[in-house]
Amino acid sequence: MSDQSIFLGKSEKAEQLKLKYANRHGLISGATGTGKTISLQIMAEGFSDAGVPVFVADVKGDLSGLGQPVEMKDFLLERADKIDLNPYTPRDFPVCFWDLYGKQGHPIRATVSEMGPLLLSRLLDLNDTQEGVLTLAFRLADDEGLLLLDLKDLRALLVEIANRAKELSAEYGHVSRASVGAIQRRLLALEEQGAENFFGEPALDLMDFIRTTDEGKGIVNILAADKLMHTPKLYATFLLWLLSELFEELPEIGDPDKPRLVFFFDEAHLLFDDAPKALLQKVEQVVRLIRSKGVGVFFVTQNPLDVPDSVSSQLGNRLQHALRAFTPREQKVVRAAADTFRPNPAFKTLDVITQLGIGEALVSTLVSKGAPGIVERTLIRPPSSRMGPLTKKERKDIMRYSDMADKYDEAIDRQSAYEDLKKRAEQRAKAAEKAAEQEAKAKKSASKKRTTTSRTRRRSNRQTVGEAAFKSAARTLARELVRGLLGTLKRR
Repeated sequence: MSDQSIFLGKSEKAEQLKLKYANRHGLISGATGTGKTISLQIMAEGFSDAGVPVFVADVKGDLSGLGQPVEMKDFLLERADKIDLNPYTPRDFPVCFWDLYGKQGHPIRATVSEMGPLLLSRLLDLNDTQEGVLTLAFRLADDEGLLLLDLKDLRALLVEIANRAKELSAEYGHVSRASVGAIQRRLLALEEQGAENFFGEPALDLMDFIRTTDEGKGIVNILAADKLMHTPKLYATFLLWLLSELFEELPEIGDPDKPRLVFFFDEAHLLFDDAPKALLQKVEQVVRLIRSKGVGVFFVTQNPLDVPDSVSSQLGNRLQHALRAFTPREQKVVRAAADTFRPNPAFKTLDVITQLGIGEALVSTLVSKGAPGIVERTLIRPPSSRMGPLTKKERKDIMRYSDMADKYDEAIDRQSAYEDLKKRAEQRAKAAEKAAEQEAKAKKSASKKRTTTSRTRRRSNRQTVGEAAFKSAARTLARELVRGLLGTLKRR
């Protein structure tokens, strides 16, 4: 490898990937067991040597071997001699291990707000109505100053939305309680898959992926993805989020002499399978524009047709390993793969694709002025680092001395929407309790007043003993006076 290119292998000549065109993206494809992982590995080595940081998802665990020198074997020495790789020496490369679950690497976390409603809807497999409710939730959080950091924040906000459905429907549009319930059930299923480890703080600082050693070597960031592959939507959504964040945060630098970061997306079909139109448009936009940020993206997949035409047309550097062509569908794939290359008059690309051996590939990289080079049948160079995974002890030793441990290994749970909404609920409950107490007191006071008035009225209608005696004496005296007067009148 020179300062300007990465040595990939040899055909009739040395096949190299020019660093100044590495941000024009690329594709590594081929059937299982044909050597895709080794091609990825030797490219990561080359970028690291050139001072370019790398991010790669380690689906099978083999790429962790970048952290240790290769064990020299006869077939490796024979290949090195055959392609004039001299000197060929065992070397390790600076690596940093990451893991969404925090088991085989430093935890990677993002906040719910950073993920956004579009990617989160994709992750939860929501329909349009449910996605609308989720978008409303993010808008409400912004309007009311609520921080959405982890999944419990989002769950608490959904409860708030359900409780205020009538009020919010008037301001934001119809809020379906059924949709809220469906989202809550999807969140529960996501948590059971371990996704709660991903959402939270401290959130990833993307600049920690763009680091070099004191000697100027690019650090290879390796994501442990063997367990993550059991939840393919989480895997694909995370990597797309990572690309999107790089696109949003990195400044424009045009076409640099070498990339700022190279991103390998293994098992690329998982990104595109059943993806809604809006998501595909986002992927296409990110891939098209992120090159101006100095980021190169390489998709790795078995079937080159896994990558949509709108994205595939932007992939200028290609390594095609062997494909099988037994069925009509497989034959269609081979023809499509052959048509993506600039023809070589020395052979028929369509025939060679099915004849390639392990460690061979059809290689076409960008040459002068970014034009695709003629496809060449190439023997891929052997790696300098280990072919196979590290032991658990070797991995732990590398992690122990990593300067990322103090920054990311311990989770942080600061005040956010969950705590704020809980406080609001407690305040509402206290206010409701106080109102109920005041109402009860008012009712009791009114009842007491009515009772007092009633008693007063009953007392005023009754005569005491004195009152009765006085009234009786008065009546007797009156009768006597009348009688005396009438008697006098009669005597006259």
